[in-house]
Amino acid sequence: MAFNYDKYLRLEKMPTLWCWGCGDGVILKAFIRAIVKMGWSQDDVCVVSGIGCSGRFSSYVDFNTIHTTHGRTVAYATGVKLAFPDKHVICVAGDGDALAIGGNHTIHACRRNIDITFIVINNFIYGLTNSQTSPTTPKGMWTVTQKIGNIDPTFDGCDLAIASGASFVARESMLEPKKLEKIFVKAFEHKGFAYLDILSNCHINLGRKNKMVSAMANLEWIDSITISKKKYDAMSKEEQLNLFPTGVLHHDDEADEYCDMNREIQKAHQGLRSKITQDDFAKKI
Repeated sequence: MAFNYDKYLRLEKMPTLWCWGCGDGVILKAFIRAIVKMGWSQDDVCVVSGIGCSGRFSSYVDFNTIHTTHGRTVAYATGVKLAFPDKHVICVAGDGDALAIGGNHTIHACRRNIDITFIVINNFIYGLTNSQTSPTTPKGMWTVTQKIGNIDPTFDGCDLAIASGASFVARESMLEPKKLEKIFVKAFEHKGFAYLDILSNCHINLGRKNKMVSAMANLEWIDSITISKKKYDAMSKEEQLNLFPTGVLHHDDEADEYCDMNREIQKAHQGLRSKITQDDFAKKI
């Protein structure tokens, strides 16, 4: 039986503006399937997205949605979660949005361990604005800002998230839709900050400008640089070079969650205010 996506999409926005063959559509489908598996009401979900190709994500899904300014997705999502701690807040950003202009917000959301799922669609380039170098662009690749080849060290968002205190960190690619769906479910089930690095293709503004002349060639390249964490851990340091482990990379169920701590502080303040009022009243008597 075919899955009916209509309930969860804003059909008036269809077809999407994503390029033909873009992995964002695969990610969107896996995302919706995971939401359905969680059994969440659409009214209880808030999707926040920023600027870039991934920024269109919030336009296409029929939940509570916010389209924010560049790099500020996590900041907006933090505000939503603190105001509505019982809602499911999901943030979607690109590698530039999350790790360049928004890198500072990402770090502090990780260290606070606030209960937000952060989906970073990593296509290794600023795709929407025509191929500028992003923090994840591999060394040597052609970009419009480094036409002789990127000389910047490649940034691993998962390493940053783990070091910054995120309690759930995972990576998958859009090549494995079923695995992607399962990793979304695991992230949604986790209480705390969940960082997901989702590798995707940009065959228009990365692939064909770097001798990957088709979408399939770009997908084959992604397949060549990804490997399961189990196999990765069995490799030597030399063999691990230029490879990205996939699966759950870090999981801590014991870390304190920010909204819970904030709720305890509010209770303490309320108790203190109540005590002060009673003491003042007693003095007047």
